[in-house]
Amino acid sequence: MASLAGKVITLTGAGSGIGAATAKILASRGAFLALADVNKTALNQVADIIRAQVSTSISTTVVDIRDRAQVKDWIKKTTEKWGPLDGAANVAGVAGKVQNVSHIWEISTEDYDFIHDVNAKGLFHCLAEQLVPGVMKDGSSIASVTSLCGLRGLPRSSVYCSSKHAATGLIKAAAMEAGARQIRVNGIAPGIIQTPMLAQSLETDDSKAQDIFTPIARYGKPEEVGYTLSFLLSDESKFTSGAIYTVDGGWSA
Repeated sequence: MASLAGKVITLTGAGSGIGAATAKILASRGAFLALADVNKTALNQVADIIRAQVSTSISTTVVDIRDRAQVKDWIKKTTEKWGPLDGAANVAGVAGKVQNVSHIWEISTEDYDFIHDVNAKGLFHCLAEQLVPGVMKDGSSIASVTSLCGLRGLPRSSVYCSSKHAATGLIKAAAMEAGARQIRVNGIAPGIIQTPMLAQSLETDDSKAQDIFTPIARYGKPEEVGYTLSFLLSDESKFTSGAIYTVDGGWSA
């Protein structure tokens, strides 16, 4: 288990699911956390749980990553408080109400814009502000959650897939630009993970795990993605950049 003691790390989407699980893991390993989410109540609940379990420094900020000014202000205040960042975990994302429901010809432009504004443009805002010279320490790490849908296509998932393909492209291009400063930029492509976002788009029942088509026949757990994020944010991944790690139970095999 790699120590993150004293490392300053920002994390979006901290209010639930993979983001909340990752926040708990990073805190348990000693990181100083600047947590952000669009849901203030959920964000504060996660922070309170962490504070009750471990002794570390945590700040919470309501941030809508669709608004670049909010992202910029949050990162600016974080670096003013703790100095340049050692790491950033970009976890915030949405599936949208049309995921696994609508054919491409049934999807409105409004639904397209909402999903892309969060998953693609929102990630762009985060990466763009994180990679401003002086924000991240040389040798630091950025790890972003995309999706297995960012590596392939799926029926009735055209807009979600396209937003995650865009995210994959951003991650890989950013890695090419950041390498000169020894900054690593990587992504994680989860498969079917039991989160509130999944529950909005699928009827999930782990008792039917034998019906799942992944070689490891069960749904993934948020913390199983969080452990991979923690690795990528640690010094154990010093020569890893531009990679997309699948955490999918073998779905992509």
